[in-house]
Amino acid sequence: MTRRRPATKARIPTESRLVWEPTDDGLRRRPDELAVEEPLEIRFSRPAGRSEILNVTMRTPGHDFELAAGWALSEAIVSAPAELRAVRYCTDEALDSEQRYNVVTLDLAASALPLRPPVSRLTLASSSCGVCGAASIALLNERGVATISSPTRFRLEDVVSWPELLREGQSGFEATGGLHAAGLVDSNGQLLVAREDIGRHNAVDKVIGWAMFEALGRRGSFPLSELGLVVSGRTSFEIVQKALAAGLPVVAGVSAASSLAARLADERGLTLAGFVREGRATFYCHPERISW
Repeated sequence: MTRRRPATKARIPTESRLVWEPTDDGLRRRPDELAVEEPLEIRFSRPAGRSEILNVTMRTPGHDFELAAGWALSEAIVSAPAELRAVRYCTDEALDSEQRYNVVTLDLAASALPLRPPVSRLTLASSSCGVCGAASIALLNERGVATISSPTRFRLEDVVSWPELLREGQSGFEATGGLHAAGLVDSNGQLLVAREDIGRHNAVDKVIGWAMFEALGRRGSFPLSELGLVVSGRTSFEIVQKALAAGLPVVAGVSAASSLAARLADERGLTLAGFVREGRATFYCHPERISW
């Protein structure tokens, strides 16, 4: 297995605000920290072509390149890290300097998958749902996402400890209480990366994007057939879809999985666990990948 750097805490932008808190003596005013939410416009360009808007999503600023790259992979804009020639912030002089950092352009290689008409994707995605999985399982089949056949096994005692490892990397949640998190864990139980965002799907895209850049820098491999994904909340169809696109064999969530997530994971050979906390877990499908 390729060695990767262990995870480090990332600084999450917050905004200070005075709030009111009920007490026995009436309302008390105190300072509080809120998670920052801003739009991110994702554009694409091909060699010798002009850039076009692909998506607009609400997110917590930070690790924007990872978010854009991970989103592009999970939405089948690219099929491998090598199809990204570059990722950059906007250079449009018509925008003020601050807003340029809310626009990211993906420079795609000529070999990148043919894009559907951008207008079909151009929609404002809320931070809670994203635009991922907007069609159906049929669209996933159309993309040719393979069934997971990774032989990598994970120890039960490691899997049930993943949420605790993830929590150690949630500095933004500690400050605001308002952020979701996702992390990648290896089969030795080491948390490799943790990312936070106001949108749970954005957090997943960020860790997948991180792994794509690791592969481009020859510090890791892709697809992620030897790693597991842990998320801080419930596991939806979209999160399983993203995991499948990245080749992840195991997904563990602190809360429940949806019926569609469990059905898709079962059909595609992915090990899906929910209620992973306090040393326990519920496995919805493919527990054979877990060493008891």
